[in-house]
Amino acid sequence: MPAAFHTFLCRTDNIGVLIHDEATGSTASVDVPEAEAVERALREKNWRLTHIIVTHRHLDHIEGIPAVKAKTGARVIAPKKASAEVPQADELVAGGDKVKIGELAASVLDTPGHCADHISYWFAQDAALFAGDTIFTLGCGRVSEAAPSVLWSSLQRIAGLPNETRIWSGHEYTLSNARFAISVDGANEALKARYAVIEKLRAQNKLTVPTTLGEEKATNPFLRAGDPKVQKAVGMAGADASAVFAELRERKNRF
Repeated sequence: MPAAFHTFLCRTDNIGVLIHDEATGSTASVDVPEAEAVERALREKNWRLTHIIVTHRHLDHIEGIPAVKAKTGARVIAPKKASAEVPQADELVAGGDKVKIGELAASVLDTPGHCADHISYWFAQDAALFAGDTIFTLGCGRVSEAAPSVLWSSLQRIAGLPNETRIWSGHEYTLSNARFAISVDGANEALKARYAVIEKLRAQNKLTVPTTLGEEKATNPFLRAGDPKVQKAVGMAGADASAVFAELRERKNRF
């Protein structure tokens, strides 16, 4: 049976997601940015939380874990590299490991760059990726604890997944990302059309997550650092894609 997904807002701009296995009733929360929001979502769906799968150690992704675990007894699965920072972890995983949520199976992808311990969860059967702060709709995470090339490599790992992959990211940053994308790739007709849609969605306070990998490959400048059009737009025609990515990320930092 396919998984069911419920997406909702936490804090001011964090994305919360519940993953539900219809066959067994098992349910996972991707991170717990805010305990109250996750608990409310569980009540709305009438689902019982059995797992918490953690993408990385940053406080706005793990702050609600103790309260939610205390109420639900959920099993906390966290990055091995964040073993000292993620509270009450029951299982530590790294790239190449497998995670089960009832009958749903996920592969753990090593996706550092935003921080050293970052991982993502790839549910191949449902073509669903939970990527935390590695990639956003029309954007990517800030680089810390590594060179930009590390995050570029992680994005390339994601880009190798099927185009129909749905990507859930950790924040609703899309309108700001879209404005930056237009500033460096304004001749991209697919991007211009998408920007208009995003403006309407955000004006109605609707979320733009999940996105699809195919959409991101066509419109997200951070995945298009090897495209001659993007390279030319930033004055780096013919440059190495990793260097172009670093320039794009630095420009976004100042945007």
